[in-house]
This record gives sequence, C-alpha cells and structure tokens, in this order.
Amino acid sequence: MLKRLFRKDLFKDFLTPRRFRRVLWYGVYMLLVLIVQDMVLTQIRPAGVCAFIPPAAVAAVGMFEGAIPGVVFGLIMGIFTDMFTPHTVITYTVLFPIIAFGVGFISQFFINRRFMGYMLTAFAALLLTAVIQALLVTLGDSLSFSILGTALLQALYSLPVTVLCYFPPAKWIE
Repeated sequence: MLKRLFRKDLFKDFLTPRRFRRVLWYGVYMLLVLIVQDMVLTQIRPAGVCAFIPPAAVAAVGMFEGAIPGVVFGLIMGIFTDMFTPHTVITYTVLFPIIAFGVGFISQFFINRRFMGYMLTAFAALLLTAVIQALLVTLGDSLSFSILGTALLQALYSLPVTVLCYFPPAKWIE
C-alpha cells in the first residue's frame, strides 16, 4: 500500500511546463482583473454604482477550466479581492469558489461553453454577488427594496465590461 502511494511517477504529470505556463497566465489574468477593478472601474460611478468584474472572471475560469480548477482560482481570487476591498473580511473568499464550482458544473452538463453561455453565467454570478453585497450592507438595518434595485443596477452595469473577461480563458482552453 505505501509503495503504491510513493511511486516516483505519481507527480510526474502534476506540473508540466505547459501547465506551469497556464498557471502563470491565469496569475497574470487575475492580476490584470484586480488592477482594472481597483484603478479604473472604481473611478467610474454613473448613478452611484461601480462595475465589479471579479465574479465574471471567476465564472470564465470555472466555465473553461472546469469545476475544481475554477474553485482553486476562485479561492485565490477571493482572497486577493478581499485584500483589495476594504469593507469585506471573507465574503469573496467564500463566495467565489462557490460561483466557480457552480459555473463549472453547469457548463459541464447543461450549457455550452460559448459566448452566450458565458454571458448568462457571468450575469448570474454578478447578480448573486451584488445581492450578497446588498444584504451585507443592510445586515444591521431593515431590508429595503431600493438596495436590491441598486444591486440589479450594479449587475447590469458590470455586464458590458465582463465581455473583456471572456476572451483570455476562451483562448487558453485546449
């Protein structure tokens, strides 16, 4: 039993040069998404809402790489998004792996991995994130439907920018 667990070729294909390059590209992708989010999109606020694209990036990786690699990417993206966002503690660290797993599962069995499928799952991820953000803001107060309207407005406003999150993972799939 132990001999089978410690085979020399067990980790042979774990980190090939091709897979290492892919991990580096996804790291650069994550960094660019966070920089665009923090430096560009937070400065543009029509109607008082700010576009929020990290959930769309997590949905794209979950869709094109699958559920488990998407969960890993979502966890790392959630940690860094929580570090970049001052008002959250572990919200995105918990939420993004759930989004990635859900999108990866749905794209494996129910929808195709094309642009319209991505836009539907990205909108669902944006809407879920915006509703959870709104619920966390009103946690101490009474729930108002105006805050849910603002969440819907944020998801709709974020949707055109999410088109940019589609192309890098779609290009990197095999």
